[in-house]
Amino acid sequence: MAIEWSDSKSRLIQIVDDDEVVRKSTSIMLRSLGYYVQCWVDGASFLKAAPSLGPSCVLLDLHMPGVDGLEVQRELVQLGKKWPIVFLSGTAQVPQAVSALQHGAVHFLVKPAAPAKLRQTLDIAFEQLGRDPDGSVEAQAKLARLSPREADVLEGLVEGLPNKSIAFDLGVSARTVEAHRAKIMRKLEANSFAQVLRTVFEARL
Repeated sequence: MAIEWSDSKSRLIQIVDDDEVVRKSTSIMLRSLGYYVQCWVDGASFLKAAPSLGPSCVLLDLHMPGVDGLEVQRELVQLGKKWPIVFLSGTAQVPQAVSALQHGAVHFLVKPAAPAKLRQTLDIAFEQLGRDPDGSVEAQAKLARLSPREADVLEGLVEGLPNKSIAFDLGVSARTVEAHRAKIMRKLEANSFAQVLRTVFEARL
């Protein structure tokens, strides 16, 4: 049965970040928006408490000493916690973002995330938490809109290749690749490349 979320105050967010400044500033901002927030200084302490926590959205730092964000993500799956995860990182790192999204993350944001963008992402996360997530059929339908050449370009993008490398492999110009990328974003109804990746991985589930 889907969970009905009446407002922000019924939503619980777990912030897992070893940076005290980030934890405090993010929690203050989210509490001001009406969310319930719990903070954790590292992945190990969060995982230890996870079995006793209620359904949550997780704001998860990618790089932490000891248990890093990707390992926390894997452990949550092992615990049977299908909670939506939003990764936070100090830099945009395509390989890590691909791995995170491939394993079910909702989004991959670069710190400091703008409040409006973070809240928009959390709305998506809680919508996912409140339903049985199975978007594979819809994702496959979206991918079917792509032309064969657009599909080739997308494959290169998913592998993390730069436009010039994709252009060389396909025998086209980098500008043509960029044009195909714009069409891919539009056909997949994506506002960011992270959403494109999410669609690809949902389709392959």
